[in-house]
Amino acid sequence: MELETQLKASGVAIPAPENSPDMVPTQPEDFWSPALEVPYNYEYKDRYGAISRIPGHDGTDCFSWDSTLWGFAEHFRYRWRSLRTIRQAIEDNEGGLDNFTKSYNRFGLNRGMHEGRKGIWYREWAPGAKALSLIGDFNNWMPKDAHWAFKNNYGVWELFLPDGPDGTPAIPHRSKVKCRLETPDGQWVERIPAWIKWATQAWNEIQFNGVYWDPPETGSPGEIAPDKKYTFKYPRPPRPRSLRIYECHVGMSSQEPKVNSYLEFRRDVLPRVRALGYNAIQIMAIQEHAYYGSFGYHVTNFFAPSSRCGTPEELKALIDEAHRLGITVLMDIVHSHASKNTNDGINMFDGTDAMYFHGGPRGTHWMWDSRCFDYGNWETLRFLLSNTRYWMDEFKFDGYRFDGVTSMMYHHHGLSYSFTGNYEEYFGMNTDVDAVVYLMLVNQLLHDLFPNAITIGEDVSGMPAFCRPWHEGGVGFDYRLQMAIADKWIEVLKTHDDHSWDMTTITHTLTNRRYAESCVSYAESHDQALVGDKTIAFWLMDKDMYDKMSVPGKGPASAIVDRGIALHKMIRLVTLALGGESYLNFMGNEFGHPEWIDFPRDNTYDTSTGRFIQGNGGSMDKCRRRWDLADSETLKYKWLLAFDRAMCHLDKAFGFQGAPHQWISRADSADKMIVCERGDLLFVFNFHPTRSYTDYRVGCNASGPYKIVLSSDEEVFGGYRNCSKDAGVTFVAQPMAHDNRPFSFLVYAPSRTVVVYAPAGWVDSEADRKPHGIPGLAVRDLGPYFAR
Repeated sequence: MELETQLKASGVAIPAPENSPDMVPTQPEDFWSPALEVPYNYEYKDRYGAISRIPGHDGTDCFSWDSTLWGFAEHFRYRWRSLRTIRQAIEDNEGGLDNFTKSYNRFGLNRGMHEGRKGIWYREWAPGAKALSLIGDFNNWMPKDAHWAFKNNYGVWELFLPDGPDGTPAIPHRSKVKCRLETPDGQWVERIPAWIKWATQAWNEIQFNGVYWDPPETGSPGEIAPDKKYTFKYPRPPRPRSLRIYECHVGMSSQEPKVNSYLEFRRDVLPRVRALGYNAIQIMAIQEHAYYGSFGYHVTNFFAPSSRCGTPEELKALIDEAHRLGITVLMDIVHSHASKNTNDGINMFDGTDAMYFHGGPRGTHWMWDSRCFDYGNWETLRFLLSNTRYWMDEFKFDGYRFDGVTSMMYHHHGLSYSFTGNYEEYFGMNTDVDAVVYLMLVNQLLHDLFPNAITIGEDVSGMPAFCRPWHEGGVGFDYRLQMAIADKWIEVLKTHDDHSWDMTTITHTLTNRRYAESCVSYAESHDQALVGDKTIAFWLMDKDMYDKMSVPGKGPASAIVDRGIALHKMIRLVTLALGGESYLNFMGNEFGHPEWIDFPRDNTYDTSTGRFIQGNGGSMDKCRRRWDLADSETLKYKWLLAFDRAMCHLDKAFGFQGAPHQWISRADSADKMIVCERGDLLFVFNFHPTRSYTDYRVGCNASGPYKIVLSSDEEVFGGYRNCSKDAGVTFVAQPMAHDNRPFSFLVYAPSRTVVVYAPAGWVDSEADRKPHGIPGLAVRDLGPYFAR
């Protein structure tokens, strides 16, 4: 394993399996996703890369990938000059980007020294405030003379609270704190410090309070204790060849109608992710948000992990355990906007409209009812860049999915605007260059300091060079979320009957991405699961999911359910096979989770229209995940779960997502057939609702024998075994050109079935009967290109 090789090269001994009975593989995941073992009391510490200089070119190096961009060279040169100017200003005034982005060690509440004494520093940028003090449990919420801060020439308030004579901190660990300040118009208001590292809401209070978080002791590596700093034990996993992302929300991950905890997620959900074959989790709603129903997207406290799920140290323990299991941990970070909440968040912090945000109408997102950051503001850059580094440094996240990037990059926020692909839509007066330069800066920061960091941008516009490296003049993301695919599937399911599905349109949407710019594909994400929308499973099976999901002999049959299960498998695999270089699934959708997500909410009004919105009485019944449905031997959900597991492990074995070879030889809307190649594999999809095809010729790229490595028609997936790996048939590709491919062979293609063919040498029809076997998957050993 690459990770173990790195550890050994660093002098870290890895215990051999034969010397540790606990390490003997007993489950398939022990072979496919072996847990990492490190020596007792081994402590993991990051090794940082160096911040690189801005290259000497003019920002047009990325044009080597797209010469048609030369018509917009001045735009690229302008933003490159802006990047260079900001970097130089940071060097001249802040001691460099490395120092600038560690401002979380200076701002907010931090341990430090003053005139030879130890104590707590509090620093807050609040240029409009006329006076500012620190209040909390430590002074009974009434500031004494020593609790008033002084304002420097840059609008930063500073306060030092020395330790007591016996070394006791002036503010005890876990005690509540706020700042009390006088606004420019003379009002006195209370605010949670903008850089607070934890914020909580008492059961009998509406508002949140800041909490001084500084555990007095440090635990041993891997130790979880209530008031001890967590010490990381396990190294970050190597960067995956391609990502299979399990998008998740800790709070709603319980089977019970409650808010789940970090430690419960660690214990109950991470093993599921590992067993399914996903190699990354993308955790939503980490940054504190006062309104639970916002799904974490209306952030109030940017440096504080959500207290609903536990403490900062418990979140660290979750991440460390994921790393032990070889799972990369991504955070869904929100830098596109902030909550308008003035009581709990940073809006109007010092009583002024702007501060971190644009003033006036430009500073308000009319659709999201939130505040829009001013990315050209110095202190906004400090705040957001430091925030990005903080979660990587302190919690060992491995990267980010940046939310709402389209809204950031354009003055119109992408609202009521249709992108046609005309380059003038991306590089003109519509573009917020300050925001684009911020994204280039943040990508430089992450990829320089953390060379294996992963950044994914949620951009629906398709901006060229979005996923080219920043040092070429690109925006610098590793991946773009391929959002059009999910929209296409909903459109197909909502507006077309089975006979009118257009295979050409579907394959075009799946493959419509820019050359040399990687994408994350998904058939559906959390967006499609929210109340007001429908998941693919619900679009397919609707009300029949309530009482007709029993396996044969345990309940009534349903043609609607049979159709839904067949198409659910095919939709997900064709998206995985053709949609991008990585793949994402939202928690529970792998087994067709019924119904929608509905967070507890009261009656309210739409702030933009005034329309009344009926609440659900604060119910959490539909804000959870019904794992029991997938685990039941009597329900058909288990079939969808098994197929998802098999297709993820197929990618582990053959690495087809990251393979450069991709070819669609047939997209036949009459036959409803899609035949395509990805890597060494040949995928044959028959979407026809009634027709099965005998002796159907399919073209391929290589000669030689092929066998079935995966079929959605296996019994374990709810199929009929009309086309099964167990038949053991060898298909020999002959030098007979077909569909513009040099070789071809004849197959049986059952209706509503996908069959995957692999080189026969890597197929073992009895693989799933062996200790490492994945039910329904016929991969010999761990495949030719095994990787996590």
